[in-house]
Amino acid sequence: MAFVDELNLHIVAGRGGNGVVRFLHTKGKDKAGPSGGDGGNGGAVYAAGSRSRHSLVDYKHVKELRAKGGGDGGRNSLHGKSGEDLVLSFPVGTVIKNLSTGEEVSIEEEGTPVLLLKGGMGGLGNEHFKSSVNRTPKEWTPGKPGEEADFFIELRLLADLGLVGLPNAGKTNFLNTVTKAKGKVADYPFTTLEPNLGDMYGYIVADIPGLIEGASEGKGLGHAFLRHIRRTRMLAHLISLEHKDPTVPYTTVRNELERYLPAGEAGSESLADKDELVILTKRDLVDEKTVERQMKKMKKLNSRVYAVSILDDKAVKELVDELVKILRTKKK
Repeated sequence: MAFVDELNLHIVAGRGGNGVVRFLHTKGKDKAGPSGGDGGNGGAVYAAGSRSRHSLVDYKHVKELRAKGGGDGGRNSLHGKSGEDLVLSFPVGTVIKNLSTGEEVSIEEEGTPVLLLKGGMGGLGNEHFKSSVNRTPKEWTPGKPGEEADFFIELRLLADLGLVGLPNAGKTNFLNTVTKAKGKVADYPFTTLEPNLGDMYGYIVADIPGLIEGASEGKGLGHAFLRHIRRTRMLAHLISLEHKDPTVPYTTVRNELERYLPAGEAGSESLADKDELVILTKRDLVDEKTVERQMKKMKKLNSRVYAVSILDDKAVKELVDELVKILRTKKK
């Protein structure tokens, strides 16, 4: 399934129902007074957050969304039925911008609907126009149209923890192990062309496609994937213990994070300023002296360094517990 993190939608709130012209009919009196009811209000449009959604893919091929219109009024002063509200579900961390007004709405928690567009008011029936000089009014008003606008929708918070590193650092394998995701794994670079996501005890982990030197200048997979890193709360640098000097890939990635600046966002916080830790992968491919030597090198650059083999279930479980503990503290 394709990963979609931004799109445009045209959204329309429901139109109000029309008021109607009706008269009471009683025995011996054909028109005993006006009784035309009002139209129902049109449905409004709301956005609500969902932690079970991690992409905007459900709206990828949608050009327009409409809330239900209100029903017309009825006889005997009956009001028309109000149109059903349209509640759109987006991943938590989505920002919705009304391109007509410039107003932005940020979806920051699950389940609380945020109003995007108001539905149109229902029209008035003829009973509203009765007066001492107009006993049989035939006036009525139509329902008003609902608000409508074009929206730009962007998923800004992708995950709680983003896995970053050079190609073939073992990010997808690690993600699949700690979250039971099913990301594609192969023994060649750039297997991951879009973020893979998984759930680690309620925390979303994202496998960000591999970076290369020059990514901040658009090389390799370029800016689109550095932008994904921007949308994570915390970073885990994954480095294969196969590297003779793990500080080299670590420094390469950090240099790209420091250089990347989203267009039009001068003064934004550098990606390299994000809270981070280091995970040395493929521990099963080297001896323990190498592990100790590599960890000692890395701890000169980062105080939180872990080494793990995905083949060691106990070690993986201990690392997952530690990661959850860190993320839980970070959210407070």
